[in-house]
Amino acid sequence: MPEGPNPEPPVTVGEATRIVEKAKAEGIPMRIFGAAAIFYHCPTYSRLFESLGRRPGDIDLAAYEKHSSKVADLIEGLGYEEDTTVTAFGSGRLIFRRKSDGMHCDVFLGKLQMSHTISFEKRLELDYPTVPLADLLRSKMQFFKLNDKDAVDTAVLLREHPLGASDKETINTEYIAQLCAKDWGLWRTLTDNLKKVSSLIKGYSALDEADRQDISAKVEALLGTLDSVPKSLSWKMRARVGDSRKWFNEVEDLYR
Repeated sequence: MPEGPNPEPPVTVGEATRIVEKAKAEGIPMRIFGAAAIFYHCPTYSRLFESLGRRPGDIDLAAYEKHSSKVADLIEGLGYEEDTTVTAFGSGRLIFRRKSDGMHCDVFLGKLQMSHTISFEKRLELDYPTVPLADLLRSKMQFFKLNDKDAVDTAVLLREHPLGASDKETINTEYIAQLCAKDWGLWRTLTDNLKKVSSLIKGYSALDEADRQDISAKVEALLGTLDSVPKSLSWKMRARVGDSRKWFNEVEDLYR
């Protein structure tokens, strides 16, 4: 595909960075999460987002539960209003809307609870201003019902970055594999979704053959790593049960 200039970053990326920088100044560990974080980390291939009809519309952030009240005060001080009905529900998530234009901002506290639980424990300090790439990838691949947005985000993330055993501008596949080796359900969902991404990219006309080959090769390498790591006893026992018992949580619309 001919290479053209990358589009300007979505306003959500700039606004998310502004919030995270304010949090850093106040000593609160907070990181950008979700599609805005992937766009931030993919400067070379960010043009693919627009070509594939993907543009982040919301802000997703990650912080620790112990800082929830400070996070709420900080974001409200930046012109947002909290949806207290969600907080009262005890979801481990804070939701805000900017008063001036209704921009949506989610803050996940300590973990992301969707089809599977993605913990941020001791992970927020490993990268800045976003969560590490491995956490971005596994958060996109952990949905039992994979949607096209998450598939596109994963494809672009894989196109941009190498795989390895580090969190420094690398997708730490060793970390993902160790998590999956303890949790058969997570392994099951991630491997299924990675295979779906490899299939879906064949129909993405915005990708050229080099893009498809690169993404497919990385999917195969990641699948190989996930399979090669020795599995825990609990993983093996759950694997015997297989699909006869549900291995994922149902995701309500509020959380997706």
